[in-house]
Amino acid sequence: MADGVPARPTQRWNGYRRTDFEVDGRACILVCPESPATGTPWIWRTEFFGHEPQADVALLGLGFHVAYIDVQDMYGAPVAMRHMDALYAHLTTRHGLSPRAVLEGFSRGGLFAFNWAALHPERVACIYADAPVCDFKSWPGGKGVGPGSPADWRKCLDAYALTEAEALAYPRNPVDNLQPLAAAGIPLLHVCGAADEGVPFDENTRVVEGRYPALGASIVVLAKPFCRHHPHSLRDPAPIVRFVLRHTGLGDAPVHAPGTPYGYDYFTLRDGLSNCRQRFASERRGRVVFLGGSITAGAGWRDLVAQDLRRHFPETEFELVNAGIPSLGSVPGAFRFARDVLARGRVDLLFAEAAVNDQTNGQSDPEQVRGMEGIVRHARNADPMMDIVLLHFVDHAKMAVIRGGGTPAVICNHERVAERYGVPSLDLAQEVTERIHAGEFTWEEDFRDLHPSPFGHALYARAIGRLLDAAWSGGPPADAAAARPHGLPAPLDTACYDRGRLVGVAAAHLGDGWTLVPRWVPVDGVAARPGFTDVPAAVAEHPGPVLRLAFAGTAVGVFVASGPDAGAIEFRVDGGAMETRDLFTPWSRSLHLPWAQVLAAGLPPGHHDLEMRVAEGAHPESRGHAVRIVHFLINGVE
Repeated sequence: MADGVPARPTQRWNGYRRTDFEVDGRACILVCPESPATGTPWIWRTEFFGHEPQADVALLGLGFHVAYIDVQDMYGAPVAMRHMDALYAHLTTRHGLSPRAVLEGFSRGGLFAFNWAALHPERVACIYADAPVCDFKSWPGGKGVGPGSPADWRKCLDAYALTEAEALAYPRNPVDNLQPLAAAGIPLLHVCGAADEGVPFDENTRVVEGRYPALGASIVVLAKPFCRHHPHSLRDPAPIVRFVLRHTGLGDAPVHAPGTPYGYDYFTLRDGLSNCRQRFASERRGRVVFLGGSITAGAGWRDLVAQDLRRHFPETEFELVNAGIPSLGSVPGAFRFARDVLARGRVDLLFAEAAVNDQTNGQSDPEQVRGMEGIVRHARNADPMMDIVLLHFVDHAKMAVIRGGGTPAVICNHERVAERYGVPSLDLAQEVTERIHAGEFTWEEDFRDLHPSPFGHALYARAIGRLLDAAWSGGPPADAAAARPHGLPAPLDTACYDRGRLVGVAAAHLGDGWTLVPRWVPVDGVAARPGFTDVPAAVAEHPGPVLRLAFAGTAVGVFVASGPDAGAIEFRVDGGAMETRDLFTPWSRSLHLPWAQVLAAGLPPGHHDLEMRVAEGAHPESRGHAVRIVHFLINGVE
């Protein structure tokens, strides 16, 4: 429909009104803010609408429109420019949008953004280019160090109506045609992966970065040091938003400025922390819980963050709860949540970390999601007003993945949960790795270990402080109306441990060979974790003894003290096939380790029976067959 009549009914996109229509025979999209900013500014995504939309969504919240026209497979050729001209005319006349657009070129979208700006520099406020193609000889041509794309190269030649020889001599690629943009003073922001192999950084952005200032114009490049072509954008789009606001005359007051070596930060605020801020400010009291493993349990970042909370709210009385237990990750965290987090009453702010122990303890991807989602859902079921921050701490294995251009699987899994529930998160693994790369410090001499030195704890606390500063910028809300309950969407995994609880060993029927020890303590001189000694335990030290547990729920497991003589168990639920689980761990030689093992998950809701016996076999390094159960794990209401 050439006049732009909507082709489909209005719908919602990330909570905003979206209209789909046609202009010049091409499919178009316009997303409208709730309240347009002064001058009706807009950002024009030239390709890959909706991919990594962090900046677009943030700008919608600040009063920008977001526009798109489908000119795929045209590679910025003149035919695409004519379609873009038609959309521009439609939006500026029919919708009254600003005569100067913000262009947003993702990947091959860089060709569209730069070429249209060169034709119409007076219509462009600034360009945000993300891993952009700036020379079609580099991509899709593959005439440099990158592989290119032969199929796309053929389409590109057809779109431009060029032979390959003519294309290699083409004088109006963005890298060669910057003068019109520079003469108009169009500012550029490039966000790129420095290790990009598909659209090589040195053949595209680096060339523009070298030439544009020489023409008297401004370019800012945020080069993510270990990043390849993906992921695009930034986890926190603040630097992008700040750039756009500055160059559309709207200022940058709402956006936090990071104090990091590459110009971007490592947190994502999502739904923010406004509920706890309101409670801290208005009620002048608050309970903050720190849930995690040994990095949380010991003194360090936790104490420094407590100081920062008091800096933000000097008149507030804080109760600070240390719910850190060494060796434990998200799965045991989900089952001990009621005891260790909720037992003292209302929680206003929860910090949760499990990325190190979930990976080190060998939890599978599904278990990492089930554990962390169980924590978050349990929290939100208990109190929808509770604010949560997920922290991803660093270790050697994570650094190796990050240096290879990837994201550790456990961080991906926990981020899936954070995104689902709007929970702020902070990737300290990425931050530490990139700061070391920037030459600020070394792992060996400064950070030292996954259990950080005081220097490392201080770095963690400063990063958390930047997150809090950003979340609480602008001062506290005036009244309780600013607080709102968090939503509870459908779970990522219906088998998550959101009803996790600890059940005492007295609930089991112990057969011959089992002993209920009222206050178990090690007698072999080997250490045990606090909270897992001087407690009731069901103990069997030889193969054969059987116990049974009747329970109601969807998952069952055991919390054991796994020491140098830890054995193995055989078990089945509801008379099914027997399975075996080894309880000896890599750390059992020197420690009676608290070890949580979910034996069966995703069971039908209702009543079930667990049968378990001490197995004949054991780990070859174990000294015996001992099974010492401190708690049963049940996912289900009592």
